[in-house]
Amino acid sequence: MPELPEVERAAKLLRDVAVGKTISDVEAVEDGIVFSGVTYEEFITELKGRTVKEAQRYGKVFYLELDGDGKHPVMHFGMTGMLQVKGQLATYYRETPRKASTDWPPRFMKFILHLKGGVDEGEVQLAFLDARRLGRIRLCQSPLTEPPISALGFDPIMSMPDLDDFKKSVRKRSCPIKALLLDQSFSAGVGNWVADEILYHARVHPEERCNVLTDEQLEALHKQTYEVCHFAVSVNADDTKFPEDWLFKHRWGKGKKEKHTLKLPDGRPATIKWITVGGRTSAYVAELQKLRRGAVSEPGSNAEAEGDESDLTPLSGDEEEKPVQKVAGKLKRKVAECGRGTTDSNNTS
Repeated sequence: MPELPEVERAAKLLRDVAVGKTISDVEAVEDGIVFSGVTYEEFITELKGRTVKEAQRYGKVFYLELDGDGKHPVMHFGMTGMLQVKGQLATYYRETPRKASTDWPPRFMKFILHLKGGVDEGEVQLAFLDARRLGRIRLCQSPLTEPPISALGFDPIMSMPDLDDFKKSVRKRSCPIKALLLDQSFSAGVGNWVADEILYHARVHPEERCNVLTDEQLEALHKQTYEVCHFAVSVNADDTKFPEDWLFKHRWGKGKKEKHTLKLPDGRPATIKWITVGGRTSAYVAELQKLRRGAVSEPGSNAEAEGDESDLTPLSGDEEEKPVQKVAGKLKRKVAECGRGTTDSNNTS
């Protein structure tokens, strides 16, 4: 599933090809699953003729700000959603498959925007694709203050809480730390590989209970939650530019014959193991991420789990409280006030 860095890459693409242009026409296909709370005809009518003022992201959700008093398109990729510009290959989550094509209109297209700039500029066409139909396309009057964004927690790039608030929020939970990081009402945009990367660099086992984490562990988690996301965004989610000592570069070999080349700090080969936490397969380095205080066992924890529409991990009982929501809400309002300047200052490519 596309996570925060990949969705920021999509928002950047929209800034590059759509901002300042007018939507001269919209093509869309009927899909009562992907179009949520709106029909494809209403989507066409709402967008046609309006100018794109800005493209923004919060968590795994991205949206276009259009001129006028109408609603704005708000999108989520789900498992297989992606954008494609006419004449170019689509931006895939990881590796671009050999069968990728520039055929137009592309397969699995849900909508195509026809974008017109100045008199001397040619038309640009941009499509939203979704093969598995787990993405969502909505229209919102105020994207930051309406669902789905209003239900999200902090964004590690846009609205990272301070260390004290972060510590309090984590320690109020008793679930495994990996499950909490995947919970979009806690940390918006953190998905499976990002969570594992954060835990690896923080030297925290994915099954460690939140309420027994030490100050040192929480400080490391706070730092790495921002730094992993920030670096991945700074290279436009291009994993060929990720450092060789990142777990991402070595984590995909489960069940394969070839050996990974990840090394420990002392130069010895690292041991990558896989377990299921928060309903997702988790990779960790056994020598560096030791379980200190006991795990929360999960049924079928030795089997690999398939992700569904999102990484959302519901919390139960008294853990349903969302202690970061108030902080995140204030920071979302700050993001809205700062507009494009805030986004640009946190996004280098």
